Amino acid sequence: MWEAILDAFEDSPSQGRVVRFLLENGFGVSAAGKIVCNGIEIPGTHIARAAGTDRRVVDSTARRILEIPELKEIFLNLRATPDISRVAESLGLTVITILPKNAQQKGIVGAAVNVLAGYDLSIRQIFVTDPLLSEDPKLVIVVDEPLPGTVYEELKALPAVRQLII
Repeated sequence: MWEAILDAFEDSPSQGRVVRFLLENGFGVSAAGKIVCNGIEIPGTHIARAAGTDRRVVDSTARRILEIPELKEIFLNLRATPDISRVAESLGLTVITILPKNAQQKGIVGAAVNVLAGYDLSIRQIFVTDPLLSEDPKLVIVVDEPLPGTVYEELKALPAVRQLII
């Protein structure tokens, strides 16, 4: 689906950059054509600066999204979720980051979760960056407890794992 969204803007690289930025950050579009994060409006100038474009491009991208029924439905309902991996240490949590050999391969999340479940570890959050939206896709898992060394070894040994960061 993400590929279809990006394809809808292939005729305008600057608008495509804005759409990718919105998707990467979980930003939506309000019915009024404003960029929003969980219903809170974000000024177009701020989005433009972060996406490396002009405010007018952001505004025209939002209007264009609302003109395409499939995209309108998606962006009106898009929500951002907090990423607790960035504050995990302060919360006493452990972060496991898996860089896959091939992010399009199926079963990466399931294999990692199976290893953690085998050690009865509580998963607080799982975050996967979409390989169509990210240049460096990864799987991030936040758990409650410090990891036994054997968990590290088992995760590292999974066939899909290129690199493991704890």
